Amino acid sequence: MAKPRKQKTEDNSKTENSNSQAVVRHQKLCLSIDIDKRRIYGYTELEIAVPDIGIVGLHAENLVIESVSVDGEPTEFEFYPHHQHTASEKRWSSVSSASSAADVASSMYVSALERELVPNLLIMCCKPEKSASEQQGLQSLENGLQSSAEQPEPKQNVKLVRVDYWVENAETGIHFEDNVLHTDNQIRRARCWFPCMDDASQRCCYDLEFTVARNLVAVSAGSLLYQVLSKDDPPRKTYVYKLNVPVTARWIMLVVAPFEVLPDRHSGLLSYLCLPSNLPKLSNTVGFFHSAFSHYEDYLSASFPFGSYKQVFIAPEMAISSLTLGASLSIFSSQILFDEKVIDQTIDTRIRLAYALARQWFGVYISPEAPNDEWLLDGLAGFLTDSFVKRFLGNNEARYRRYKANCAVCKADDSGVTALSSAASCKDLYGTQCIGLYGKIRSWKSVAILQMLEKQMGPESFRKILQTIVFRAQDATRSLRTLSTKEFRHFANKVGNLERPFLKEFFPRWVGSCGCPVLRAGFSYNKRKNLVELAVLRGCTAAPDTNTVVLNGNLDSENREGDNGWPGMMSIRVHELDGMYDHPILPMAGETWQLLEIQCHSKLAARRFQKPKKGSKPDGSDDNGDATVVDMRSSSESPLLWLRVDPEMEYLAENHFNQPVQMWINQLERDKDVVAQAQAIATLEALPQLSFSVVNALNNFLSDSKAFWRVRIEAAFALANTASEETDWAGLLHLVKFYKSRRFDANIGLPKPNDFHDFPEYFVLEFALAHAKSDEDLPSPR
Repeated sequence: MAKPRKQKTEDNSKTENSNSQAVVRHQKLCLSIDIDKRRIYGYTELEIAVPDIGIVGLHAENLVIESVSVDGEPTEFEFYPHHQHTASEKRWSSVSSASSAADVASSMYVSALERELVPNLLIMCCKPEKSASEQQGLQSLENGLQSSAEQPEPKQNVKLVRVDYWVENAETGIHFEDNVLHTDNQIRRARCWFPCMDDASQRCCYDLEFTVARNLVAVSAGSLLYQVLSKDDPPRKTYVYKLNVPVTARWIMLVVAPFEVLPDRHSGLLSYLCLPSNLPKLSNTVGFFHSAFSHYEDYLSASFPFGSYKQVFIAPEMAISSLTLGASLSIFSSQILFDEKVIDQTIDTRIRLAYALARQWFGVYISPEAPNDEWLLDGLAGFLTDSFVKRFLGNNEARYRRYKANCAVCKADDSGVTALSSAASCKDLYGTQCIGLYGKIRSWKSVAILQMLEKQMGPESFRKILQTIVFRAQDATRSLRTLSTKEFRHFANKVGNLERPFLKEFFPRWVGSCGCPVLRAGFSYNKRKNLVELAVLRGCTAAPDTNTVVLNGNLDSENREGDNGWPGMMSIRVHELDGMYDHPILPMAGETWQLLEIQCHSKLAARRFQKPKKGSKPDGSDDNGDATVVDMRSSSESPLLWLRVDPEMEYLAENHFNQPVQMWINQLERDKDVVAQAQAIATLEALPQLSFSVVNALNNFLSDSKAFWRVRIEAAFALANTASEETDWAGLLHLVKFYKSRRFDANIGLPKPNDFHDFPEYFVLEFALAHAKSDEDLPSPR
């Protein structure tokens, strides 16, 4: 039985090769949905330019095919369900251990992914006896008087293929729950509810008609043209949608439920839908959304590409993921909705809704040219979302989020799966690299790389590139709205004015390979020369052999010189007594060991050289042995206050910097950058021995209402984590005192009611202190 199946797979592969010439011009989908029986039935019509072989292959999974016709005439077809395979029993019979079972399971999973790539509904569209080119050649011989210039262009063999089918009790791709139906756009799942060419290279416009019960609402891609109420008993309603923008099949979505519709008060293009019980929360949640919608149009200098945009919220137990995208449609879990009494979810929900809208621009409307270009569209959507965060939530929120995302990327970017534009990894992983944890890491890495380019060329130049990409996509003469890494690199050169040698190093190293720089640095102050001697060791989060394999499989890696480093120079920021100075002197390529000299600008006054009196202790010293001596020198024998490596996050790098404890305290107390403050807190919290000066610095920062609230929360956690017998549990005592000073009413002996007028203070008290007090590993203070 296994051998014939293998032959069929080979035949299907041949069909796939021939099917690569077939092009879907237009598709119509007419379905009737029976929620009670969990059944959908109807037909789809595809206008297809048929290849010379005369056979067209469609993807159809878990469907029951009733009939197929071509231009109104019944035709022959063959259907091979992918789930029917017999080779698995033979594979499992060879299992003898846990290791072999894992190998078999992995092999079967890869085989299933390979089968998904092969069309399994083969339709005979015309007899391949004489191709169109052969017929034209015969006609030219018969009419030899015609010159080659006068010959008409060959007409493509366009056929109208109709497939009648039905789906019942579907297991994937389409989901029923009570009186709700919805589809999902997970990888290669559109085929699970309608026959199509479920391939990223096939894009077309759609006409969509869905007939449902009268009390239900059908929401789908495109613009709603009209609704028709039938004369059936009981009457049913048909929703007619039209999508004039060519998209791939995966972006066609359908949601059916007894929705309440909330139109936007500012724009007729926007509408929001949810179940009746969530309507009050919906109106409170989406009140801001028009601002994000207008911001994107203003930033890109273009109108929204689709005729409408719908946001649908379904029950969390039904949602396959927190976000499901479709053309002009996004499906969310209703868990992110909140009423006016809840402010904890506000920021995360707004960012999530803004990101879904950004994906409509980059990902759905403008799609990647090839699988290894998906990182670019994902990164552009994240970059656009970041512009929303800066505009409406503040620069501190944007920088803090980027810093945390960069830290996560550096910890996980250690294998070929995080190589963004590696053709080998895209092929070997069958698209699964874009889902799960690594999918999130790849998304963060994509945004970080684009932000690095923005730093190089400037924000206005980068914005102009995005506007150029959107303007080109809206050109009616272009049949495809795609974007490739190569095209983007061209824009970076022509529009962003970045030099070609830099780009030839940048893209292969950052986009075509894996791994981030790891820098370990320390310094010594030369008092006689008044300069800083900085020692730096550069490494990589990925093993060298891993990068070699990825680069060898990457067709776009033109430059191999950057394999031992990264292009450009990293800045060192020195905060001195007389001011702040940036020094872009740290090369990111070449020798892994670097010894640099930085001339100081400040000069010490004579009084700063006075030795401390015998038995006295200088301010800011601690009890950490050698650190006491270093702190003494840093405070009285040098003009340095603190140093920072890559302060503007121009590189996606993991930086480990060694400086005296007092300099970290200076950085925490005097640097206004939220990233500098977070770095200082993380370093002070990780010290093997703590002094009261560190605890006091953390407490002072926590109490500073002008500091960014997220970093204040980190200071609160640090106080809780650093509480120990050595400091007499000072950290917990400070937390209790801080909480009582803001929440406890001494007159009545009870906590005060919540105060929502000061959101940052509310977040610090609720998020930080609630977690700190519930830390079961730490004993309660006396």
